[in-house]
Amino acid sequence: MSDKIPVSVLVVTKNEEANLPRCLSALERFEEIIVVDSLSTDTTADIARSFGVTVMPFVWNGAYPKKRQWCLDNLRLKHDRVFFVDADEELTPRLCDEIAALDWACAGYFVRGVYVVGGRPLRFGLTNNKLCLFDRRKIMFPVVDDLDIPGMGEIEGHYQPVLKPGTTGKIGSLRCGVLHHALEDPSRHEARHKNYAIWERGMRARDAYPQEPTLPRKWLKVAFGGLPLRPFLAFLHSYIIKLGIFDGVNGFFLAKCRYLYYKHYT
Repeated sequence: MSDKIPVSVLVVTKNEEANLPRCLSALERFEEIIVVDSLSTDTTADIARSFGVTVMPFVWNGAYPKKRQWCLDNLRLKHDRVFFVDADEELTPRLCDEIAALDWACAGYFVRGVYVVGGRPLRFGLTNNKLCLFDRRKIMFPVVDDLDIPGMGEIEGHYQPVLKPGTTGKIGSLRCGVLHHALEDPSRHEARHKNYAIWERGMRARDAYPQEPTLPRKWLKVAFGGLPLRPFLAFLHSYIIKLGIFDGVNGFFLAKCRYLYYKHYT
């Protein structure tokens, strides 16, 4: 009997040669790992093959489904329980242990992303929560009216997957987080988030966001989206309310990134 974790891990990539080795090294306990690559022009695909994982090419046709839902619809996976991991994320042994022991009483689980700055995980400040570990028989990425909105392109935007119509189930959260190395390359982070913000501005203008999978997240989005002085409030939320001040310079850097995102782009 295999001692591997019976979950299919999907890593969606495009030109991720700098991040992918660290990401894949932390996934060795999972039974299936598939890198879905958007025709990278660097060595991303070669790196993935060197780890012995499956590499699937992806070319977006400009319509729905976008990349993540395309994976769920078209890949022949060993398991219906899937885990979407970004190339700039790194699983910890404690997180792997928690997933291995999971009873799967819920249809899906939020996983908290802990930012890493200067090689050190931040203890406080903002984290990003994603519903990225779920049963694909119960969860799907919704179709939204964004095909003519610039910014995101082939990948689903900054919204969460939802329960499939007619499906019931609870949404849970894991205790352990994944290390998120997005801030280790500030110029790339800024370029990506400029695109995200352009997309977000267009989505808000046409009220195209889908429903959140949990009521607290829905209420929070509605409340924060309508507040004045959002850049300043985003800074205070990360640096003061979430205690980012105790991470010193790195905590201030994270809070400043949130301030600049809302000040310049939304």
